Amino acid sequence: KKILPCAALLKGEYGINDLFIGVPVKLGANGIEDIIQIKLTDKEQQALNKSADAVQELVDTLKKLAE
Repeated sequence: KKILPCAALLKGEYGINDLFIGVPVKLGANGIEDIIQIKLTDKEQQALNKSADAVQELVDTLKKLAE
């Protein structure tokens, strides 16, 4: 088992829901076993939120194109 950065579906971790974001995870033989939440500074949390917002905007745009 290793802790590595990986895109994972967040369900409340880091204050983010229903979005795949790159975060540290514990990987085992069957994939992600746990999402590791590290303490972020306010500036780091703001940067993560900005990144998540950009990803969400892209997802929303792609959903509209698929309609």
